[in-house]
Amino acid sequence: MHPLVGRGSSAVSEKLTIGKLASATGTKVETIRYYEQIGLLPTPARSAGNYRTYEDEHLRRLSFIRRARDLGFSIDQVRELMGLADRREQSCMAVDVIANRHRDAITRKIADLTALAGELDTLIESCSRNTVADCRIIEALAPSLHSG
Repeated sequence: MHPLVGRGSSAVSEKLTIGKLASATGTKVETIRYYEQIGLLPTPARSAGNYRTYEDEHLRRLSFIRRARDLGFSIDQVRELMGLADRREQSCMAVDVIANRHRDAITRKIADLTALAGELDTLIESCSRNTVADCRIIEALAPSLHSG
């Protein structure tokens, strides 16, 4: 099994058009072109009619990219993870470092969002449900609109 083959992805024997590759991976055509442009996907060969033709390797790599992006890894992290996945003999400690940093960032975001939800709960609870002129939520968002 190739290092970039994701679970659930199946190998194909025929060449794929960009539309078929997009459909097989749930990726927009524009996104595939972008990944090619920034070097995450290798440039595909061209058919006699000058259409892009994709191979199994493109499907494997794009499936890997999609899964990593779905997990919230940045483009730079995906690039680094792909480079590590291509060097199978190397220790996976570098992969662990990237994954742990990403998890820590997610944990911080969750804490920030939890605090934000608490602030919104406080604002909502303070609402007297009278008129907009008396609305504490509007006042908290734009205090200058209420003074005057």
